[in-house]
Amino acid sequence: QVQLVESGGGLVRAGGSLRLSCGAAGRIFSVGSMGWYRQAPGKQRELVATIDARAYTYYADSLEGRFTISRDNAKNTVYLQMNSLEPEDTGVYYCNADLSVARPGRYVPYWGQGTQVTVST
Repeated sequence: QVQLVESGGGLVRAGGSLRLSCGAAGRIFSVGSMGWYRQAPGKQRELVATIDARAYTYYADSLEGRFTISRDNAKNTVYLQMNSLEPEDTGVYYCNADLSVARPGRYVPYWGQGTQVTVST
């Protein structure tokens, strides 16, 4: 069974750091773009950052400089390093990846189960 497995969430004080990881597991031909989204209580899910297979990155305007996305293609894993965390960063963080599983070159989006990040004052 193909799935994205996330880890690294938790409780941290404002100004602290967390590193999220998300690995693609199962029978996979290749991995395309990967990214992170988040959803705060009572709000819609929003884009945090993406990274494509050539490691080109894109960040939400308000997050670049504090957050860094990276990937390890050998491990089919994407990371999100979050520094100088603020209470407004609290939410569930979801991993997203375009995976080629049924046929080489045909990509389908997958989502992780979500990991809670809570930033206290």
